[in-house]
Amino acid sequence: MSSIHFFEKGSGQPVVLIHGFCEIGAMWEDFAQELFQDFRVLCCDLPGFGKTPLSQAHISLEEVAVLLEEWLEENGVENPIIIGHSLGGYVALAMLELMGSRIKGIGLFHSTAFADDKEKKAMRNRAIRFLKKNGVDKFVTSFVPPLFSEAHRIQFKYEIDRAIEQAHQSTLEGLIAFTEAMRDRKDRFEVLKSFQGPKLMIAGTEDGAVKIEASRRQKEAFTDYFELEGTGHMGMIEDRDKTLGILRVFCNQD
Repeated sequence: MSSIHFFEKGSGQPVVLIHGFCEIGAMWEDFAQELFQDFRVLCCDLPGFGKTPLSQAHISLEEVAVLLEEWLEENGVENPIIIGHSLGGYVALAMLELMGSRIKGIGLFHSTAFADDKEKKAMRNRAIRFLKKNGVDKFVTSFVPPLFSEAHRIQFKYEIDRAIEQAHQSTLEGLIAFTEAMRDRKDRFEVLKSFQGPKLMIAGTEDGAVKIEASRRQKEAFTDYFELEGTGHMGMIEDRDKTLGILRVFCNQD
């Protein structure tokens, strides 16, 4: 039996929502509550986050994809639409490479099909050193607020505090393992491009983690592409109603 912890709501077309780095499946509760009348919505905790244990010190995104494929099979999930936020998008792309046409559609929510460039790899290495020296608490408290655009930080203070609280459910081992996995992941732009199903990208013009220029360079690969003006890395909170509407329409495609 899979050790993946998850919750699900509703029935019909399966929609799998995968959280990002320093997040847990519960971050999608609001969206699941809105979408479950039309879809079977499944939200999992990735290994080392929330209630899913990490059984090894190092994990690749390919290994995570295999774990999630097994989890889907165990729960009778066929032909899912997989939507991933940030790290969740990297996982979704690894699942796409593994499962191919057994996936109905894929959505990247503030994410990218490109591999890390030199600058980003160096940043990941700094994050690993910081984690080893200072631990989870100091890391998540400094990591989460900048995910929101500067203009929104006062307005979304409650949501930021809640995101920090959820980020504290990350294990040190999980944060280090996934920072390494993100740093070492391969470019999957061609995998994405050759996929024949519906493909969604939601990007924020003020996203500090996934630059808007990089999102625009991938635009041609998507059937549906949206930019959120003035939004950072957390569009599901910063621009909730718009992103919810986008997801609803995207997941409703035949």
